[in-house]
Amino acid sequence: MSAPGNASKPPAFAADACDEVAYNRVWFNLMRIQRSLGPKIARALRDEGLDDPVWYEILLELERAGPGGVAMADLEGRLFMPQYALSRHAQRLESTGWISRSPRPGPGRGQILALTPEGLGVHRRIWTVYETAIRAQLESRMTTDEAYALSRMLIRLYP
Repeated sequence: MSAPGNASKPPAFAADACDEVAYNRVWFNLMRIQRSLGPKIARALRDEGLDDPVWYEILLELERAGPGGVAMADLEGRLFMPQYALSRHAQRLESTGWISRSPRPGPGRGQILALTPEGLGVHRRIWTVYETAIRAQLESRMTTDEAYALSRMLIRLYP
């Protein structure tokens, strides 16, 4: 339905029955963009030893945390990632030698993730490849100002 008071106003997209379809368009376009561009960017990262783009984010957060590392539960919240997925990625990153896992002090079953000496700076080495891959997919599709405007809008969608 159109907003109250705008009953005669047609939807922004002529094929839409009502304006509320706009939220569906946002959702499905975000998913399709990720599915169409994500594999191309991921391929460039795999060539550098990162099996998944989220590995970059994990390495970056661990670098920011410093030598003491960060609790997996805290990292889950920062990355909006479920425990089982982060645990799987942590196990695989540990096998590369870039991170270590240790029991979290105190009661409960938590773990602390930290960078190993081999993992220090890996995110910086990878960033040039990552940035180049991102720009190759987006730069021809939008201006810098449009990219910042879209970023500001997307940030508003975080919980």
